[in-house]
Amino acid sequence: MGNLDLVTIVVIVANVILSFKGFSDRGFFERYKFNVGGIRRGEKIRVFSSGFLHVDTMHLFFNMFTLYFFAPVVIAYLGTVHFLIIYIASLILGNLLSLYFHKDEYHYSAVGASGAVTGVLYSAILLEPSMQLGIMFIPLPIPAYVFGILYLLYSIYGMKNQLGNIGHDAHFGGAIGGFVVTLILMPSLFQTDLLMVGLLAIPIVILFVMHKTGKI
Repeated sequence: MGNLDLVTIVVIVANVILSFKGFSDRGFFERYKFNVGGIRRGEKIRVFSSGFLHVDTMHLFFNMFTLYFFAPVVIAYLGTVHFLIIYIASLILGNLLSLYFHKDEYHYSAVGASGAVTGVLYSAILLEPSMQLGIMFIPLPIPAYVFGILYLLYSIYGMKNQLGNIGHDAHFGGAIGGFVVTLILMPSLFQTDLLMVGLLAIPIVILFVMHKTGKI
């Protein structure tokens, strides 16, 4: 991890340039952020453009730092074009899930590459589930697949209880995008790692069931 491909550099640079443009130009930020009212008025570009804006430099740094570590894993297995497909699909699906859950909240707004980055993260976990991840405040590294499952379960909890100023639904939608697109691009995983595919699908099934039963 950490050896950046040109495509990853381009994605990071695009995020930095557009985010800093948004920091200094409030009109630009407001015009391209994710906003339910704007999208329902026909401004579909917000579903995509909001993924390149951030609230502040820490928000931007955290997303790009995560991308820096996990993009090389996806690229090593699937190549740069497929990495880009996963990134964009996760960005869009994350925002579409957010739109679905907030469709009647016309003032609901959000920004950030978190959905896209979570999709890349979940794709990397699916491709390399035995990776050991060091998590802040946890003294020992944990297997990547355990982190992935716990992260999405936490996202469900956050969605249900509306925790903090965080787009849990966009994160979850991004993870679904990364999971599904990776399996489409590399269907051999159903043969070589069916157990891991099933384990990582558990939070997605839980969300579906909870939504169908009206619990979220």
